[in-house]
Amino acid sequence: MANVIALSVLVLVFVISTVRSVNMGALALVAAFVVGTLVFTVDTSEILDGFPASLFVILVGVTYLFALARNNGTVDWIIHAAVRAVRGRVALVPWAMFAVCAAVTAMGAVSPAAVAIIAPVAMGFATRYRIHPMLMGFMVVQGATAGSFSLIGIFGVITNDVMRQNGLPSSPALLFVSTFAAAAVVAAIAYVSFGGRALIARGASERVLVNAVGNAPGGGDTITGSDSGDSSKGGGKSSGGTAPHEGALNLERRLTLLGLASLALGALVFDLDVGFTALTVAVLLTLIFPASARGAVDKISWGTVLLIGGIVTYVALLQNQNTVQWLGDSVAHVGIPLLAAFLICLIGAIVSAFASTTGILGALIPLAIPFLMTGQVNATGLVIALAISSSLVDCSPFSTNGALVVANAAPEERDVVFGLTMRWGMTIMVVTPILAWLLFVVPWSV
Repeated sequence: MANVIALSVLVLVFVISTVRSVNMGALALVAAFVVGTLVFTVDTSEILDGFPASLFVILVGVTYLFALARNNGTVDWIIHAAVRAVRGRVALVPWAMFAVCAAVTAMGAVSPAAVAIIAPVAMGFATRYRIHPMLMGFMVVQGATAGSFSLIGIFGVITNDVMRQNGLPSSPALLFVSTFAAAAVVAAIAYVSFGGRALIARGASERVLVNAVGNAPGGGDTITGSDSGDSSKGGGKSSGGTAPHEGALNLERRLTLLGLASLALGALVFDLDVGFTALTVAVLLTLIFPASARGAVDKISWGTVLLIGGIVTYVALLQNQNTVQWLGDSVAHVGIPLLAAFLICLIGAIVSAFASTTGILGALIPLAIPFLMTGQVNATGLVIALAISSSLVDCSPFSTNGALVVANAAPEERDVVFGLTMRWGMTIMVVTPILAWLLFVVPWSV
């Protein structure tokens, strides 16, 4: 009964926050306190053990650092450098972000670390060049997911190790190819749905692109490289010029770039904590250049931090009280094997949308081992379906990757981005298990 009440309250949190103007995270924290003390009879210290301190530091540290980078013009400089690198073809930039994230995570980087480093620049580029923030955010998140199931990717290592330790058949290469393809398909759908075709049309010639950018807020930007046409219209300058607000690469910007590079190197090579490393760099920059640091703390996404912290705390309470395991055990006793397999994928998608994908893969696959060992369904197919179901939902604003996208959206767009990522995340949470089950479980098990 306690587990049923706890799950019902979680649903109620979503309903109330949707129809009333109350922060979902604050509501979830209250729910965690009430359910924890009255239903599970645990003290508040145990409830607070589930607060995502690491995620809190990541969100605060990264958004603080990039607030400084925006204040001193470093983000603007990076954006212009990115435009020059793709020779003015803005339509290619989202796919470049997808490829970079996939390559980084495929080499063993933790997915949130890659997103924490790349998302702020990508979202800044989207704001400047009128690319839909959902398009850019999805490209970054799905790119990070696409590479994570490689032979040395963190998700791939977890999944393959569990299968190997339990003597179950597996195909690491097929797992990687399948999850990569699934993430790429979601990215392509987002690209088409949020203005990708319009970006291609804008980038058909330099003249069209210069007109589009020149008429944007803060226009007058210059695009280097030329396909055809003249650039005298729409407020643009001749090729090779410099936008008035782009500025020179002065000492402050050089040190900021060095700090960002140190963050990337520390997180991806030396496995340093992303949040604390970002905070360290931000504090050092603040000490050296206090003038440009004014107002940076106010730009930290405090509302997003509260929202994510509250939801994750409540889900952690459910995990600690074995509510998730109870749900999994209930599914395992379903008499119809294919239905049980589908429910396992659905649970993986739902829980992963609000919690750590790494934790879900490490928990649900072992939970499903007794069921897999019966041979009633194909083990390789079910594990691939579970991997896809649990990872594609990382675009949810309640997961680390989705939260980073929301936190790094422009302030005036943040509510819209949150709403869209929540709707798309919830849609993927329902649709992906169905398609993965139909493609990888049913054909291989009948």
